[in-house]
Amino acid sequence: MTIEPTDSSPPVQIAVVGSGYVGLVTAACLAEIGHAVICVDNDEAKVAGLARGEAPIHEDLLTELLGRHLGRRLSFTADLHAAVRGAEVIFIAVGTPPLGSGDADLSYVESVAAEVARSLREYRVIVEKSTVPVYTSDWITRVLLRNGVPPGQFDVVSNPEFLREGTAVSDFLHADRIVVGADSDRAFALMSRIYGPLASGRYFENSGSVPGSHSLQNPVPLLRTSANSAELIKHASNAFLAMKISFINAVANLCEVVGADVSEVAQGIGMDARIGHRFLSPGLGYGGSCFPKDLKAFRSVGSQLGVNLDLLAEVERINLNQRERFLKKMRDALWTLRGKKIGVLGLAFKGGTDDLRESPAIAIVQSLLAEGSSVVAYDPAAIANAERILGGDVVFAKDPYAAADNSDALIILTDWKEFAELDLSRLRKSLRYPIVIDGRNLYPLEVMRQHGFHYVSVGRATVFPQSHTAGVTKLGR
Repeated sequence: MTIEPTDSSPPVQIAVVGSGYVGLVTAACLAEIGHAVICVDNDEAKVAGLARGEAPIHEDLLTELLGRHLGRRLSFTADLHAAVRGAEVIFIAVGTPPLGSGDADLSYVESVAAEVARSLREYRVIVEKSTVPVYTSDWITRVLLRNGVPPGQFDVVSNPEFLREGTAVSDFLHADRIVVGADSDRAFALMSRIYGPLASGRYFENSGSVPGSHSLQNPVPLLRTSANSAELIKHASNAFLAMKISFINAVANLCEVVGADVSEVAQGIGMDARIGHRFLSPGLGYGGSCFPKDLKAFRSVGSQLGVNLDLLAEVERINLNQRERFLKKMRDALWTLRGKKIGVLGLAFKGGTDDLRESPAIAIVQSLLAEGSSVVAYDPAAIANAERILGGDVVFAKDPYAAADNSDALIILTDWKEFAELDLSRLRKSLRYPIVIDGRNLYPLEVMRQHGFHYVSVGRATVFPQSHTAGVTKLGR
């Protein structure tokens, strides 16, 4: 049920365990809405850097929030026990990476729960913030009880995150909804205090508040569910969004066969209020730290409980197939990839982040290298991370035009805003051949035609330089 919170609540003392992507954004945003937050990590070097205000991830507005609250409402420590003893609420935000079976690895969650149990001396609320499968709250409860915590001395709450990398701060503060899976009224009352500034709208009245879609008149909805329901909401949401991405990619592939334009088709589909426009952008498929592992974990849970979720297997198959289709587009445009110099724009799995986990861009670059291409790549934020993965096999450029310089073709793999605003005349002069293969559909077809490019995109007609149209069209049939 949706809750109408009261408009006044004192700050809550909060410990956030884990300073990864979810934990760090959660800690900074909870401090932003007025609470006293201590963020815990067992990596002392990382803690020292955070204490200096150094954000280890590329995320819009995060550095500003660290600068605003560090040493006041926000602090960092490696001492879990001290943090737990001083907190009313403990958020667990550690990693849940996939196992070979597809299950989520919950060993870090279990380890933190056991450590928290050894520090509890009075009532505390333990919050699952990590993405976990259904029944994890029951297992955390079991771990606490096994480690000697009396039943009345704690409650376990599921509070899933719905953050998109690159816009995570705004997504937290201007969320579509806040889901609190609490089976205890006492625990829910404390969670309502935490989220009261957002759910009442009063945070948005502050002069320095992060702007977005919500306001005092339009606060963030607060939804109370059972813990099991909240755990399912997270996995089901990500599975549905991944399915939407794979669906529009399948439609894009059909558009290429019948001569339709997927941009027009997606616009027509998205105008249906039941469907909407978001996540209807065709391309290279989804990546990142959430969708791939969450789909596997959701399928695994279904299998264990005797529920067939094979629909999601097809979602995964379509997603992987998009990379192979893109490589085929490259072969069609260049004939052979061996010996070709390829300029690459984008290495992160999406624009606005430096995250390379499950990045389609990295997979495509590795395929190009395996086929004998040489690669010159540029990304506004992810080069340092990419160097650790790709090593000396790739030359890293200082800007998009350096990546294109004397390349046989330029490929666009990540939807950074600046890649959609290139000086096309300069780009054409930089390239050895005016070939652009765009996995993100960043440019209108007519614009690329006017600038004389051989332009290949996803789910749309291929544009050829006018003088080459007839011959290349025959070769492509």
